[in-house]
Amino acid sequence: MDERVRRTLIEINKAFYQRFASSFSETRYAPQPGYTRIIRYVPRVCHVLDLGCGNARFAHFLDAHVEQAFYLGVDVSPELITLARAATDRLQRVQASFLVLDLAEPGWELMLPVRHFHVVTAFAVLHHIPGYEYRLAFLRGMARVVRKDGHVILSTWRFLHNERMRRKIVPWERVGLSAADVDEGDYLMDWKRDGIGYRYVHYISEEEMEALAREVGLSVVERFYSDGREGDLSLYTVCRLTGG
Repeated sequence: MDERVRRTLIEINKAFYQRFASSFSETRYAPQPGYTRIIRYVPRVCHVLDLGCGNARFAHFLDAHVEQAFYLGVDVSPELITLARAATDRLQRVQASFLVLDLAEPGWELMLPVRHFHVVTAFAVLHHIPGYEYRLAFLRGMARVVRKDGHVILSTWRFLHNERMRRKIVPWERVGLSAADVDEGDYLMDWKRDGIGYRYVHYISEEEMEALAREVGLSVVERFYSDGREGDLSLYTVCRLTGG
């Protein structure tokens, strides 16, 4: 992928979350159904890194299910981080802190104050990172900061299998690009709450997810579908370090 195009795709998503942070957050407070299945991978006392944390709804879920958690939420959107801080100031079992970082750029893990987590999550994040090599770098960063006995947990949208989500796909020309500019599997999706916005997404198949994990030294221990009205909008992939 041309670097100019990659930067354009990143800026499209940054602009979306800057403009629609509040309305986006309003639709993201209830815990995802998939959380109930992955909570068994989270120790009762734990350090958790939540990448692309948004308004930190996973921190709220943890507060109801663990004894104590030291939670670090990371997001590219300062607006969402502001909302996350306000939303977590009264949690009882979760001690939350936050960082604004661009996760689409390699080396983000070097900016963390702690690099030793029981659980590293990235819910609905990986498909917003343009370029296979950059998705690989993102996952490699996750593998570098998880404990040997810990777990890396991701969810990615199965939007091509969902009629409701497919209706959100729009032509690249709306943002000054064409299908020839982007990689196979790249799409532009619209947003129609409090105005019109656009987000870049990449369809990640189970095969791509498996290949990415294998290349960075992760082994898949569980895969399942959950979330959305239909119950299968997201592919959850639970990994651990190979040999860990």
